[in-house]
Amino acid sequence: MRILIIEDNRDIAANLGDFLSDRDHEVDYAYDGVTGLHLAIVNEFDAIVLDLALPGMDGIEVCRKLREDVRKGTPVLMLTARDQLEDKLAGFDSGADDYLVKPFELREVEARLEVLARRGQRVKPRELKVGDLEYNLETYTVKRGSRKIDLNPIGLKLLEKLMSASPAVVTRRELEHHVWGEELPDSDSLRVHIHTLRSLIDKPFGSHLIQTRHGIGYCLVPPDEV
Repeated sequence: MRILIIEDNRDIAANLGDFLSDRDHEVDYAYDGVTGLHLAIVNEFDAIVLDLALPGMDGIEVCRKLREDVRKGTPVLMLTARDQLEDKLAGFDSGADDYLVKPFELREVEARLEVLARRGQRVKPRELKVGDLEYNLETYTVKRGSRKIDLNPIGLKLLEKLMSASPAVVTRRELEHHVWGEELPDSDSLRVHIHTLRSLIDKPFGSHLIQTRHGIGYCLVPPDEV
């Protein structure tokens, strides 16, 4: 599994992360709510371990934004020292899939994450939509309005990443890693492919979806949010 741990207590995060890594899971970390939300939006994880009390943005708000603002269904296991029923209900109301009170057994965390990950695979979205742009992930067909758009494999990968993260910004590094892995291309390759993508999904239409954030990366934003 690929797991994101959003936990401001670095000792707890390291202890849990080391345990999961030793059991062949891939682990990423965030130590505040804002960073955790960004990573959860722009990357694909099998499950998220989310602490309730976080600096910058608490776990309830992170989960709510993930579910309501960007419509992302990555399974969330919420961790907290609060064991009151009201706290648990607030977590579930924000969109959490499971709830575990600290202190916890590491093996139980892994078992719960495996259940959540299997559940998440069954409900993985088959189609991405941003504004009038649609991408069917099963047939690899792209349409904007009623017009079909033919994209090459790199264009499809870039579009999937941008649409999955929309409206958040995806950094150049994240896009390059998604398309080429660790074998990074020359510095102009991403720019050229983004230009080609724009010429196909934006140029023929009255509104532009792909936005450049200079010095950072790109985002795909519906016309009414530009």
